[in-house]
Amino acid sequence: MAPNRLINESSPYLLQHADNPVDWYPWGDEALQKAKDEDKLIFLSIGYSSCHWCHVMEHESFEDEEVAAFLNNHFINIKVDREERPDLDAVYMEAVQLMTRRGGWPMSVWLTPDQKPLFGGTYFPKNDMQGTPGFLTVCNRLYRIYNEKRDEALQRTEEIHKAISTDLYQHIETGNLNPQTLDKAVETFKNDYEPLHGGFGQAPKFPQAMTLEFLLQYDAFSGNTDARSMALHTLEQMVRGGLFDQIGGGFHRYSTDNQWLVPHFEKMLYDNALLISALTDACQVSDKPEFREALDDTIDWLEREMTGNRNEFYSALDADTEGEEGKFYVWRYDELKQILNEDELQVATEWYGLSESGNWEGVNIPTLKKERAELDHKKQEQITAARKKLFDVREKRTRPGVDDKAIAAWNGMVLKALCKAALVLNHDTAHRLAVANAEFIANILWDGSQLWRIYKAGQTKQPAFLDDYGQCAEGLCLAFQLTGNERFLKLAESLSETIVTSFYDEEKSAF
Repeated sequence: MAPNRLINESSPYLLQHADNPVDWYPWGDEALQKAKDEDKLIFLSIGYSSCHWCHVMEHESFEDEEVAAFLNNHFINIKVDREERPDLDAVYMEAVQLMTRRGGWPMSVWLTPDQKPLFGGTYFPKNDMQGTPGFLTVCNRLYRIYNEKRDEALQRTEEIHKAISTDLYQHIETGNLNPQTLDKAVETFKNDYEPLHGGFGQAPKFPQAMTLEFLLQYDAFSGNTDARSMALHTLEQMVRGGLFDQIGGGFHRYSTDNQWLVPHFEKMLYDNALLISALTDACQVSDKPEFREALDDTIDWLEREMTGNRNEFYSALDADTEGEEGKFYVWRYDELKQILNEDELQVATEWYGLSESGNWEGVNIPTLKKERAELDHKKQEQITAARKKLFDVREKRTRPGVDDKAIAAWNGMVLKALCKAALVLNHDTAHRLAVANAEFIANILWDGSQLWRIYKAGQTKQPAFLDDYGQCAEGLCLAFQLTGNERFLKLAESLSETIVTSFYDEEKSAF
């Protein structure tokens, strides 16, 4: 079977679907005009390369000949990488949340030829399940509604379009931020705080790194020890849990349980950027060695697995390997017996909470169960040796897929975090990586007059959005502080000028 039009794209997510029997188009004039010419609904599928449920839906539906035949006959089918086109993702996600009260990826939206949403959702199984209509059923119904009840369908699209076009700024009250506002914010976090395992709210638990930074900064100027305690306890539970990759460094996306034990195993660049920053703050107010060790390991992981040959940072690592989520990261106990000697196995079992029965579906996710102070010098050496052996064995496994496109905003976020670690903690590796990445932004993403959002395999694409300009400008300001190189400061000024001239709305006082 010949590949579809996505074979000409650079996005790893779009290329994953290039061999589907679905006649996919990238978003663009060709597909949109074809929908108008043939008066067909558009089926828009939005996701990203490391998304587990995107892989599931691809396997169940988009690789299926029956589904592909129906889609090809009755719709114009468009695939979008949400990381390349956050503008499209934001618009249609708002529509999906309005229609279903929930959102996520893969996002499935059916549009009229003029691109107005008729219906949407997230993951659909191929066939009906437990009273929930499957993907084929939904496609069939929408095709019939559009062709047999056109007026009713168009009325619905107009209502949805009107709702998502409402002026976001009309109800915003302007005014100065004051300490009372911050006090209320902290009280809100207290109400959501889970004191046993840390974090805010119940499972699934997301790291919420910016909340942790806010609480530590709030403590610094207010002396509110409750804020600091919430932040440090949450960070400690995260770095000791399965959310953190104890063997290779770096944080997974989120925890599926309250205890930070079982993560959703994908690793996103922006999560780790934010957590490097939060860990840097924690290192300033706490002497717990776990914080500095997690920081060092995460920066080492960034350099080892997420850095390209132009010193760009890649976007993500998949959760799945060989069709199984987390397979790269978990351990069978009989496997551990073959890798470690008796003394190493004993101390590793205590240190990482390992067991014959495992702590998740019969396998082990390493977590920290001991304090380093509890181990004598000999046991610390054994743990170091055991971790090195496990790392070396793991490196020989089939690796998770990497989304090797670089996104300007996310690179700016990492640049900020690395500069902060270098400035505050004199972190040599962070310093070196930050300078190299600042050069990448200045030399590759900036072409002298415009910033580009995407870089992959020697090519830039997609004019930058507001967050790309803002994150890169702030990162370059910190790079100037770190190096004294005025070139970084001048480029930050140029990016900031573009933010004002291209994105600022004077009437609404908003960007």
